[in-house]
Amino acid sequence: MTVKVLVASRNAKKLRELQRVLDRAGIDGIELVGLDEVPPFPEAPETGATFEENAAAKARDGALATGLPCVADDSGLEVDALNGMPGVLSARWSGAHGNDEANTALVLAQLADVPDERRGAAFVSACALAVPAGNDAA
Repeated sequence: MTVKVLVASRNAKKLRELQRVLDRAGIDGIELVGLDEVPPFPEAPETGATFEENAAAKARDGALATGLPCVADDSGLEVDALNGMPGVLSARWSGAHGNDEANTALVLAQLADVPDERRGAAFVSACALAVPAGNDAA
């Protein structure tokens, strides 16, 4: 029996990578599908205060809209000298959503007067899985 699992992403590379992880782990019976493979549904904006909240909201929305188990993630950069920012705002830190070059340039500009030894940072990622009510397959 094969179970379809929605991955809350339109990134084909991400889906291929997740499939490789499943394959290498010897996990069979899961068919990953992306957002482009299901009927469109309203996607809630990422308004959570944490990566965990955003991932959980995306997974919940996907599961409710499609009836499929849904896995979602949220991730970003937390810079120590910026008190953990940009955090959940990483993708739109410069004001232009998804503009990595502009976001990086702004972070570096904000760190211009920060000595190298205080430039610690971490890339943080959170994943969530939501299963629609009444679905015993997952």
